[in-house]
Amino acid sequence: MHFVTFRTETDTTPRLGAVVERSIVPLPGDMISLCAQGAAGFAAAADQAASIASSARQPMDSAILLPVVPRPSKVICMGLNYADHAAEGGNAKPEYPSFFLRSPSSLTAHGAPIRSPRASTKLDFEAELAVVIGRTARHLTQANALQAVAGYSCFNDGTLRDYQRKTAQWTIGKNFDETGAFGPWLVPAAELPPGAAGLKIESRLNGEVMQSSNTGHMLFPVAQTLCLITEAMTLEPGDVVIMGTPAGVGYARTPPVWMKPGDVIEIEIEGIGTLSNRIAGEA
Repeated sequence: MHFVTFRTETDTTPRLGAVVERSIVPLPGDMISLCAQGAAGFAAAADQAASIASSARQPMDSAILLPVVPRPSKVICMGLNYADHAAEGGNAKPEYPSFFLRSPSSLTAHGAPIRSPRASTKLDFEAELAVVIGRTARHLTQANALQAVAGYSCFNDGTLRDYQRKTAQWTIGKNFDETGAFGPWLVPAAELPPGAAGLKIESRLNGEVMQSSNTGHMLFPVAQTLCLITEAMTLEPGDVVIMGTPAGVGYARTPPVWMKPGDVIEIEIEGIGTLSNRIAGEA
């Protein structure tokens, strides 16, 4: 079963829901508390959702989805985690991941706009796997790292390429408001292969395939990545780890391809779903 964070047109309070037959069943609690309950919590939530009468469900079309975790305490991203993407940018295969952080204000939801800012027109797409953490973890090992994962989602690491390259650090180009799309829902880890390995990952811009690869091609798989992160910092329930993008991004094309207002960008990951956003200009 898939789980969402949503609100209604008349109530802006974020609510937890389960997706049942193209409708949302409201559930008590929130996404972070659900993730912290682990597999047993997801199973109990699924049983509760299945038992609720159809009259109490909200049609998906009338709900407003929010980022899967609306305001995570940490969004830890990876660069150059696919060899073909590193190569298309003129980079060698890294010996250690390029980690950077995103802020909650940079996130946007499935169906919501990705904002093309006034400051730049070089807005690029990056199809990525999102890992949502379910328990407090430090000094993880290969043997226990995946036990810290609550579930997975899709992510579009929208990047302003000119701003990314203004400095040696990528933070400014990766944190424009409403450029990181996150959704549409969370799929519990138990419903996917360990580490979400071997899944097709694809981006499509206005229906045209831009990136097409497989999560099995990641240089640093999920378990190894979590081990490296927790050498340095404690992961907490609701934290999000974004796993890097394969080749085919816009800046590496001739001529470059940038997302512009009116475009529709889709990120699809096998077994998870499709994250779709229209590009809109900044007000």
